Amino acid sequence: MTRLEHVNLTVSDPDRTAALLCGLFGWKVRWAGPAMTSGRAVHVGGKDSYVALFSYGDAVASREESYRTRAGLNHIAVVVADLRATEARVKAAGLVPENHADYEPGRRFYFREPDGIEIEVVSYS
Repeated sequence: MTRLEHVNLTVSDPDRTAALLCGLFGWKVRWAGPAMTSGRAVHVGGKDSYVALFSYGDAVASREESYRTRAGLNHIAVVVADLRATEARVKAAGLVPENHADYEPGRRFYFREPDGIEIEVVSYS
């Protein structure tokens, strides 16, 4: 079976973003350390998949809107069992849930983490 193993995102502070994602989703740090010459990476997730968070330490904010940028990252989606509990953690972290929707076959909302990466949270239960 083919599966997605990981995505790699450039963030301003991999450790900060890792702590946030671990706290929101119950993920664990799978690996952390030096990467790509002088950069730092932290891998967070579960046994079968993860998000690699990378920074050279001097990342700049994009001026482009991702949905109009070729090869832009529009969002990542995370499936959770308890959408309400996850939304409560998102709010407690000072982030703003938005774009709530019920759709076949599930329910969802989105939020942006401190670097502006959009994250969709979806539940199929």
